[in-house]
Amino acid sequence: MLTKPTDIPATPGCYLYRNDAGDVVYVGKAKSLKARLSNYFQRPEVLDQKTRALMEEATHLEWIVVKTEADALLLENDLIKSYQPRYNLRLKDDKSYPYVALDQRSLFPVAYLTRARHVKGVKYFGPYIEVRPVRTMIDELLQTFPLRSCSTSKFELHQRLQRPCLLYDIKKCSGPCIGAIEEEEYKSLVDHWARFFDGDVKPLRGILTEQMTTSAGLRHYEAAAKYRDALGALERAASAQHVVLAETENLDVVAVATHQSRAVTVRFRVRHGRIIGRSVHYVDRSMDEDEAQILEAVISELFTDSADIPALVVVSAEAARSDWVADTLSQRRGRRVTVFAPARGQRRRVLETAEHDARSLIERDTVRREADHNVRSRALRELADALQLPAPPYRMECFDMSHLQGTNYVGSMVVFEDGLPAKDQYRHFNIKEILGNDDAGAMAEVVRRRLVRWRDDQSGRFRPSNLVIIDGGLPQLGAVLRIAEELGMTSIEFVALAKREELLYRPGREDPVYLERGSEALYLVQRIRDEAHRFAITFHRSKRGRSMVHSLLDGVEGLGPKRRDRLLEVFGSVSVIRSASLEELRALSWLPEEVAQNIYDALRAPGRPVLKRGRDDD
Repeated sequence: MLTKPTDIPATPGCYLYRNDAGDVVYVGKAKSLKARLSNYFQRPEVLDQKTRALMEEATHLEWIVVKTEADALLLENDLIKSYQPRYNLRLKDDKSYPYVALDQRSLFPVAYLTRARHVKGVKYFGPYIEVRPVRTMIDELLQTFPLRSCSTSKFELHQRLQRPCLLYDIKKCSGPCIGAIEEEEYKSLVDHWARFFDGDVKPLRGILTEQMTTSAGLRHYEAAAKYRDALGALERAASAQHVVLAETENLDVVAVATHQSRAVTVRFRVRHGRIIGRSVHYVDRSMDEDEAQILEAVISELFTDSADIPALVVVSAEAARSDWVADTLSQRRGRRVTVFAPARGQRRRVLETAEHDARSLIERDTVRREADHNVRSRALRELADALQLPAPPYRMECFDMSHLQGTNYVGSMVVFEDGLPAKDQYRHFNIKEILGNDDAGAMAEVVRRRLVRWRDDQSGRFRPSNLVIIDGGLPQLGAVLRIAEELGMTSIEFVALAKREELLYRPGREDPVYLERGSEALYLVQRIRDEAHRFAITFHRSKRGRSMVHSLLDGVEGLGPKRRDRLLEVFGSVSVIRSASLEELRALSWLPEEVAQNIYDALRAPGRPVLKRGRDDD
């Protein structure tokens, strides 16, 4: 029987129930995971039949945390499509994002909501993220511009009966089935609909305002009230479209986000100040391409319709360095296209919105791949085949070094088991024997200490690894192989990972191993390498910060370790101590006046080093 976990977060996210075979049997979303999942862990007699059957079969619960409820909705849709859970409605599997369709194939075009866009002669607007606001928007718009929204069969039925349906009575249809509206007048309504969903709301607002004013001037107060209500409905419908710029703005915003071997590009179509559409493309990076190179590679897929290329495309400063993008878009459009990187203002805020969306997409893609046990298993099998290992490496350890121009050398070890990080087994290493800038020597020292622990451990605490990954090239690999041979531990599988080229070097093989771009194996190796790098950098920065603090305060006459630590505890940092006045230092009852004077003189003396935050050299 599945017991309720105690650490469920009260954040938006998706949750997955698995059975004893590891298969996902149900996927759900929640605004608050903690509140939603609590409903499942009740007495069986109060649960409905389906939920009771689910809880009887489920043996494991996991969840994925996202930033917003909308993110949870999108992720739920992707997870259901991926896993096909038995307790989810199958109808959900075939759904995609909603569009507003305007079917112009008949004499009186019809508007409706759809999730497919493949019918010739139908104009589509969207896609939209959530369907509920779109339904509300259509309902409000029908009060302003009452197109018919019925099916063809229903339209023909009422045409034969010469009796309108309820929508006509409540003024949400203009009644073309009974001839209540002329063809030209109905065509004008269709044009208004198209202009609205293209984001051109200002002229429609002006038309209704003028009609309302004219009717009021003629004392046709009932008609004026009708136009007033229509104007209010138009404003409520327009509020569902995100106003991001002035209504005169027509442009596209393109953002790029990267994560390891994956990248995503997002294009926002902004027409008359509103985001009226979005397109997304995932790509596999072949090397460390920057945003400009990624944009060059996908520009043809992002802009498939030459008639829909605006005169202005907003991108980041890094992507704007490519002249090729502007030249290509200009050639396809037939007129000049400006590619612009805003530094401030409304356009900059729209770009930041697109960049946040892109990061959210790549994060969701990452979370989805990491949460899928089948994907992780495939990655381990691919890696074993590529490296010619006897079996998929269940446990892997990765070592990385960090230093600043040969000082404050530290090493890190991260552990992955079954393709997931085992953070409780991470370790830091202070380099004790190697002096100067010697990456291979420092790596050999760290690996030696680790292998000795393996060899001498009798408690079983230090589990041997199926694969040891060395972050470096052939020099580092050669150094650790000599250490393993000295210790008589030649059965351990080693591989070295070159930083930029991401080539894998194996003992006894002259040529490096290339992992296919976009493969799960490469993605897993990159995750391990990046985690080791992050872990090393974090430790190095903390150590470097402590050493710099100590070096600034060391040598001050009368300031020993205890007084130094107490001084830092009071002020918080050396920079605050430096900005303190002599009177503030002398005010400390436990600090002699002469020592306070020595501290003041030492920190304000010309030529003293200043603490600055900078990059680490690895």
